[in-house]
Parts: sequence; structure tokens; C-alpha cells
Amino acid sequence: MNTNYTKNSKASDVAILGIFIAIMLFIHLISRIIYSFWPFPIQPTLVHIPVIIGSIVLGWRKGAFLGFVMGLISFLNSTLAPIPTSFLFSPFVPHGNIWSLFIAFIPRIIVGILPFFIFHLIKNRWGAGIAGFAGSAINTILVLSSAFIFFNDQLNMTFKTLVATIITTNSIVEAITATILCTSLVPILLKFRN
Repeated sequence: MNTNYTKNSKASDVAILGIFIAIMLFIHLISRIIYSFWPFPIQPTLVHIPVIIGSIVLGWRKGAFLGFVMGLISFLNSTLAPIPTSFLFSPFVPHGNIWSLFIAFIPRIIVGILPFFIFHLIKNRWGAGIAGFAGSAINTILVLSSAFIFFNDQLNMTFKTLVATIITTNSIVEAITATILCTSLVPILLKFRN
């Protein structure tokens, strides 16, 4: 095996991961600025989209790492700039506990893993769209279900309310956005990777 090729490949992968992380941070910061003036109650989360795309293009291990970074962003944001629901993502704010770390990290890591396998069942543009939709839906379902299981004393939700929240909140906008972006960008990025 050519060691120079291996070193260049690893360096390239680290650079690509760095680009994905920079995109995630950029999306997070721009979202915070926009949503401070946003007049609507729906505030879509878009940071998970680079995680989904990274999972498909770079593989599930790097996708899991990007998911971990997304969880870290959520954890740090909730700890350093808390809002009323920050206890769901940080044990260091009032009402938070160890399960806050579970919610911050585990669903996001799973979002970095599953799209890779979904895409590899249908290796085309439509498979990328389905993986994008599924990754976004998984993020919403796992975060809200975990909140329901671990923090229902604070949230006081019924199961019916949980299901209605999953269906009617940002989840539809997020899933459609992820589907469109994955369908558009994944084939292009895969060509560059090959």
C-alpha cells in the first residue's frame, strides 16, 4: 500500500471533517442571529443537515463524530446561553441532570450513523433524499421522545401531546429541507469524493 496516498487520504478526510464542522458552526451562529429577529414561532434546526450529508458522503464513523459535534454545540449553547428548555441538553442549568447529556448527544450521534446505511440501500439521488428525510425525522423523534421519557415532570406532556408536537412543530420544515438539500448536494459531493 502506498503510504503517501494513505497519509494524503487521512489529511484530506480531516480537512473535509473540518469543513463540515465549520459549516455546522456557521449555520448555528447565523440561525441564532436570524431567530433573534424571527417573527414566527417555528424555528427550524438546520445544524443536523451537515451531519446527515457527512454521514452519507464520509461514512458512518465520521457521521457519528459529526453527530457528537452537533451534540457538543447543543450542550455548550444550552450551558452558556440558557433558555427555558436548556435543561433538556445541559445538566449544568436548573432542572438539568445526567439525562440531559443523553438527549444532547445520543440522538445526534445516531443521526450521524443511520443515514449512511439508509442511503446504501438505495444508492442514488432518491436514496439520498430518503436518508435526509429519515435523518431529520430521527433527530426530532429521538430528542422529543427522550425529553418525554426523562423530563416529563417538567414538561408535563401526554403521549398524545408528544405525537402532536412531533408532527406539527418544526419537524416537517426540517425534514423537507433535509430531503431537498440531500437530494441536491449528495450526488455532487460523492462525485468529488470518487
